[in-house]
Amino acid sequence: MTSPRRTIGRWLLLLLLAQVHAVRAQQPVSLSHGINITGWFRFPVSRQPAALAGYMTDQALADLRRAGFDFVRLAIDPAVVASPADRAVLIQAIRRIQRQGLVVVVSPHPQDWHLETQPADRDRLRDFWRDLAPALQPLDPDRTVPEVLNEPVFPNDPAGWAALQHQVLLDIRQVLPRQTVVLTGQDWGSINGLLALTPEADQAVLYSFHFYDPAELTSLAAYRPGLDRTSLARLPFPATDRTACEATASLTSDAATGDLMRYYCALHWDAARIDAAFEQAADWARQHQVRLLAGEFGASIQLNPSARLAWFRTVRDGLAAHGIGWALWGYDDVMGLAVSRPPGPRPSLDRDLLAALGLQTTTLSASVRSAPLQGLP
Repeated sequence: MTSPRRTIGRWLLLLLLAQVHAVRAQQPVSLSHGINITGWFRFPVSRQPAALAGYMTDQALADLRRAGFDFVRLAIDPAVVASPADRAVLIQAIRRIQRQGLVVVVSPHPQDWHLETQPADRDRLRDFWRDLAPALQPLDPDRTVPEVLNEPVFPNDPAGWAALQHQVLLDIRQVLPRQTVVLTGQDWGSINGLLALTPEADQAVLYSFHFYDPAELTSLAAYRPGLDRTSLARLPFPATDRTACEATASLTSDAATGDLMRYYCALHWDAARIDAAFEQAADWARQHQVRLLAGEFGASIQLNPSARLAWFRTVRDGLAAHGIGWALWGYDDVMGLAVSRPPGPRPSLDRDLLAALGLQTTTLSASVRSAPLQGLP
């Protein structure tokens, strides 16, 4: 016969375990140094199952972990994983990434959806998660992080986006109650969109923003066609010496490009200006007691190396100063490591960029190359 004291002890232990589980379930997964894989399930080279399954080798994934990345943000076009068979290929890919000790953020990047104006597209987003969430259910909940949507637009309508995001969060939670979920604001997931967002009551969430400022520098003003990109690529960063900065504008014969370059120089982009943007996001997070993630940041490989690497170092340092995790855009994109698509068996990684991000740059020895990483079975 069990003694009353032992029975009480068991109940207290069960209560303690339940409390620990509840607290753990409310804590979002820690994401520090991430990399966006942009061309695996988004604009894939081939949508054939074999090509998708083999887009990246285990060795290439292992090198990301050894370089110091702890998570992958996997960009997914819903159309590429529309069938059960397609989703099975995706789940296989996620398992392979996780076996290398990497957390996977699962991020839908739909093409030609207009959620602001088309109810059918809003239904598509909800259907995407109703189909995918059950497929993610068998995966390790501590290494599988759904993101509601990449870069929602909803111009001047933060309430409209917040209402849809709330519905989708509930859809995900019905199937994945323990997972950390990434949420974001409208306005292309910008810091301004974040500041306009009212946080959810859900505690197991991260709030993401994307950062490409100033776009005249990082994307060589890709938002304006017909400019002299070669001249824009000469812009300095930081732009602390306005006279020297404007001297680069005199080298172009295109008046519109020169005007834009002088505009950039007048804004005096430097570490303080970038930190001020991050401070806005950090203040919002402190006010609402939530955690942030810079889900994307990057600068064109066409930008002169001095300015490009200085910008990366400055952004990295600014995010670190505010305790904000980040994900480079991207592994296979010209705004980041610029690995070719498909990547090949073991592509080399840009050592200078890795150093600017504070990651590992040492050459792997043959013995390390062959050693398996501790991960999932």
